[in-house]
Order: sequence, then structure tokens, then C-alpha cells
Amino acid sequence: MGHTYTNLSYHLVFSTKDRLPLISKVAQPRLYAYIGGIIRELKGETLAIGGVEDHVHILCRLGTAVSMADALRQIKGSSSKWANDELKLDTKFAWQTGYAAFTVSQSKIGNVEKYIAEQQDHHRQRGFKDELLDFLQKHGIEYDERYLWD
Repeated sequence: MGHTYTNLSYHLVFSTKDRLPLISKVAQPRLYAYIGGIIRELKGETLAIGGVEDHVHILCRLGTAVSMADALRQIKGSSSKWANDELKLDTKFAWQTGYAAFTVSQSKIGNVEKYIAEQQDHHRQRGFKDELLDFLQKHGIEYDERYLWD
């Protein structure tokens, strides 16, 4: 085959370090736009970004030129530097060390977009820990909860 054809869609989830509420509602649009720019630089496409004060959800398509680990390293590293330079917080902005990444079939893109758009409402009733545990269980990912929140 002379060309490469992909449709690799991912639902990415990661929190601020120690799940501190560092992403104010005022800062969210600017931070999300910056993250979208990073994904474009990686030759990807942002389909949705949303979250609350202590974590973010990203639905995106990534090309084949960059690995998932490299993409997340660039997204998190560049956006945390930007946040420290631009948001002028009282404390240093940092993301948690790890992340969760789930593949999304084309037929479920709309569902995930809706889920991300409704994060503010969703988290009035449910915390990040419960949400993440549900995602890990739903996707059959084994974990040791003793090390999950470091």
C-alpha cells in the first residue's frame, strides 16, 4: 500500500498535580486553546477539550508520526510551562505524572464529545477519583489503587 491511512481517536484524561484546583473557569478556555494548538503542531486534530478545576479530558485524533507517550509529554510539558508563564497563579502549575488514554471508535465520538462538554455538571455529583476508577474498570485496565494517586 503506497499511503498510510489512520483514524486513531483517543480520550485522554489527566489531572493537576495532587489534584489541586488550579484550572479556574476563567483560565479554562485559554488553557484548552493552547492545548489544542499543541495537538495541531503534532499533526493531530482536537475534537473536544473540557474538564474542571483539577483535571482535563481531551478527545483528539493523533497522526502516526508521534507516539502516545511523546504526544502526552509535549502536551503536558508545554501547557504547564505556558500556565506558569501566563496564568500567574499563587502556586506552581503542574500536571500529575501519569495519564489515562483510551481509544474511541468512530461510532462513539459523539458520545465522548457530549461527555466532555458536560464535565461541569457531571462533577457536581461525582469526583475525579470515582470517574477515573470507572473508566479503568470499563476498559479492562488492571491497576493497584495504592499507586494510582501518586
